[in-house]
Amino acid sequence: MSNKPILSLIVAKSLNNVIGVDGDLPWRLSSDLKFFKQTTLGKPVLMGRVTWESLPFPLPKRENLVLTRNAAYGAKGATVFTDVYDMIGRGYEIAGETGADEIMLIGGAKLYASLMKYCDRMYVTEVDAMIEGDAHFPAILASDWNMISETRPEQTAKDDFSFTIRVYERRNISKT
Repeated sequence: MSNKPILSLIVAKSLNNVIGVDGDLPWRLSSDLKFFKQTTLGKPVLMGRVTWESLPFPLPKRENLVLTRNAAYGAKGATVFTDVYDMIGRGYEIAGETGADEIMLIGGAKLYASLMKYCDRMYVTEVDAMIEGDAHFPAILASDWNMISETRPEQTAKDDFSFTIRVYERRNISKT
């Protein structure tokens, strides 16, 4: 029997925590998009409506779950939810059915802020730039997380900036 899947988040953020500008990514990072695809493939992806609308198409080989306040919202290629806990629950069901070890929260800012406390792992790409933007990632509290890996991929011509990928796991804080 496999372990229970965990809720993880994946994000690319600037040094000043910007993750978006006008509903889009503020950079072009082909190498990070490859990491994103490799990390999320075969896993349910949870997102808000703005993130969904920023995608050119439903993410292939991943169940796309979208949260919106609008019960009549249509998202071709995705399942729409108006309740965040229903969306998370469906993510766990899908992971259980498919054998995925993670449910992936992929944005945006409001979902990161409200759901980070439920995540057990974070994949954080820190982009080596200070960016002006209107969507921000919440501060990472060092007391809550252990960094388990750090990778600095070679910047290619298809990457606007250099970046570092850090993976964090939630600290198990015992209450004695």
